[in-house]
This record gives sequence, structure tokens and C-alpha cells, in this order.
Amino acid sequence: MSSVKNVFSIKDLENLSGIKAHTIRIWEKRYNILQPMRTDTNIRVYDIKNLQKLLNITLLHNHGYKISKISTFPEDKIPLLVREIISDKSAKHHAINAFKMAMMNFDQVLFLNTYNTLLSEKSFREIFQDVFIPLMNEMGVLWQTETITPAHEHFISNMIKQKLLINIEKLQNQEPVYPEKVFVLYLPMNEIHELGLMYLNYEIILNGYKSIYLGACVPLESLMDVKKYFDNVIFVSYLTVQPDKEELNEYISRLGNEILKDETSEVWLSGRMTEHINTDLINPQISIIHSIADFVKKL
Repeated sequence: MSSVKNVFSIKDLENLSGIKAHTIRIWEKRYNILQPMRTDTNIRVYDIKNLQKLLNITLLHNHGYKISKISTFPEDKIPLLVREIISDKSAKHHAINAFKMAMMNFDQVLFLNTYNTLLSEKSFREIFQDVFIPLMNEMGVLWQTETITPAHEHFISNMIKQKLLINIEKLQNQEPVYPEKVFVLYLPMNEIHELGLMYLNYEIILNGYKSIYLGACVPLESLMDVKKYFDNVIFVSYLTVQPDKEELNEYISRLGNEILKDETSEVWLSGRMTEHINTDLINPQISIIHSIADFVKKL
């Protein structure tokens, strides 16, 4: 049995396209741009072709085409127009839509073709910051609204992870320019969301620093072990879901008491869970970094 999600509600279309369901209904009724199917209880549902068409129409509409004009185009003209008008301004949105379609269909070929097209015009750093980060932010919303399943999220995350690993490996062939400062990257116990941390690792190496990547589910005792071998250690972690709100501030306190006993070590923390840290209680050697752009500036 196919695992591809091929039937969508109007709310799914709203979440994936950014066009309000009310507007989609108006476009559908007034201009006949979509051809929904009906359930036994007369509820509109849409197939993957309708989703693709709506994403293309959205790009054209955002580019200045009136919906009344788009509705007069033959079916095969719309994707051709999309390809013709792609510019630096719209390429980002087109690529995000293409990656969404790759995700919905578990389509590795579409993902790779879209990525390689971007890579012919942009650096990996630009692709990650301009396309992958907005895409991952949208994925969070799509998952919360049950538009996509955890399987979709795992698929697209691992495709992005592959590209990160390839680009990190290229940089690792070069000797650090500033080896006197050592960054140790890790995730706390039960935290498995590595993409954010992996990209921070990429930026650290790109900027010429020595990096030691420990990965997910690292106990504090292992951080103490690393300190035996290096001075001037900066521990970097990306907190997405763990520690949870109830345990977070206790964990931060342990970092200060157990890891930062000397004056040369630091801890840099990023990720959405940092919003719940009580900054009045943290050790002055702990820095909260709110975005990747802020992280790069701090480097």
C-alpha cells in the first residue's frame, strides 16, 4: 500500500500554500481553478495535482498575476510561466514549494533536482539560511496542524542532513585557522533533533575554528571528559524539546556548577527551549543565542 499522502483537505491546502481557505473557496467557485473531489458526506478533498497547481498559482499571484487572468491559462501554461518568472526574488518561494512537494511525495529525485538547481546559483550557506531554515520553520507548523506526518518530517530532515554532512566533510579537510579555541557541540539526553546543531557546526568550521561534534544524547559527564584534553572550551548546544520546561532551569544550573568551574570555559545555548530559561539565574559564562544570524555574529 502506498504511504504517499494524496488526498488533502482545504485546511491542508491553506497550511501548505499560505492562502486562506476562504480565499481558496472563492477562487474555486468564481474562477474554477481547482477541481475538488467530494467525500460521501459532500466534503471537498483535493488530490496532489490540485495541490501542485495551487502552489504554482500562488507563486504567479504573488508575482503580480491576477487570479482572473491565471484562470484563463491552459493547464500546461501555468508551470511554464512559473519557470519563466523565477528570479532571485521568487526562486526562494519556488524552491520551498518544490521541497514541500518532494516531502509530500517522499520524492528524493525532486529534492535533489531542486537542490542542485539552487546550488548552481547559490552557496550552500545561502541555500540553508534562505531556503532550508524557512522550510523547517514551516514544517513545524505543518506537523502541529497534522498536515504532514512524522514520516514526512523525518524524510525531509534526513535529506537536508545528507547535504549538511557532505558540506561539513569538505570543510573538515582543512586545518583550523584558530585552533586555540575549541568548540564542543552536543545535545542533552533525550534530545535527538540534530539539524540546528549540525548547521552551527558547519558555521564554526567555516569560520576557521576547531570543532568537536559529540552529537545527540550526551550526558554532562562526557563534557567533563572533554575538558581534560583542552583549554578554552566553548560548549554549544541546541535545545529543541529537551530538557523540558520543568527540568530546564535545573539543567542550566548543573551546567554552571559542574562544567563552568574554571574561568576559561563557556556554554552557548540556542534553540526554541531557550525561551524558557530564567536568565536571572544563569551563570555569566552561559550565553543565550536567539538565532543563527546572532550565532554567526558572536563567532
